[in-house]
Amino acid sequence: MFKGAVFDMDGLMIDSERLVYSIWQEMLDEDGKEFNLDIFKKTIGLRREDSCEYYKSVYGDDFDYPAYKAESRIRYFKRIEKNGVPVKKGLYEIFDYLKSVGCKISLATSTSSQTALKIMKKINLYDKFDAFVCGDDVKNGKPEREGFLIAAKKLGLEPVDCVAFEDSINGIKSAHAAGMTTVMVPDLLEPTDEIKPMIDFLCTDLSEAIERISN
Repeated sequence: MFKGAVFDMDGLMIDSERLVYSIWQEMLDEDGKEFNLDIFKKTIGLRREDSCEYYKSVYGDDFDYPAYKAESRIRYFKRIEKNGVPVKKGLYEIFDYLKSVGCKISLATSTSSQTALKIMKKINLYDKFDAFVCGDDVKNGKPEREGFLIAAKKLGLEPVDCVAFEDSINGIKSAHAAGMTTVMVPDLLEPTDEIKPMIDFLCTDLSEAIERISN
């Protein structure tokens, strides 16, 4: 049995990717810039700095990513204040299961701590975590393994004793490189041929993941 579990957040725990995409589409439409889902998918799982570089490569060096990011955050929180935070199927059940078997739990997200911790409190899971690793806690974001290594260290465990839950390609690359058992629950990104060998368990939702890791 695993001693530790490490969770990504966006697209895995909460159904945020579609919401964030709609906000960016809205903002760029307002500014008359071409935008589509393929562009957005390239940023899934990336830290703020890496997303900034990507958007500049698409729209030019004068693209004011920090301003768009700040505005997207304002719109994001307005929407979840109005409609609540959409959580993924099986989220609370898998946390209950992991806690029932004595598993320590860490977050490993590319999202900033300011946003991630606020979300965890909103969905009443903040107190379930033993550690947090957010985008501003690492120098090298996903697909580098640093975040997952830090998560294991904060839990006082070796990576090999941990299972990592991810929805993104970069996240799976990161967790696999760290030496963790990987569970992929795809959201907007389906597994590519490149990462399929890196996935130990491929699940349709977190409820199925409980069955797979408990066997």
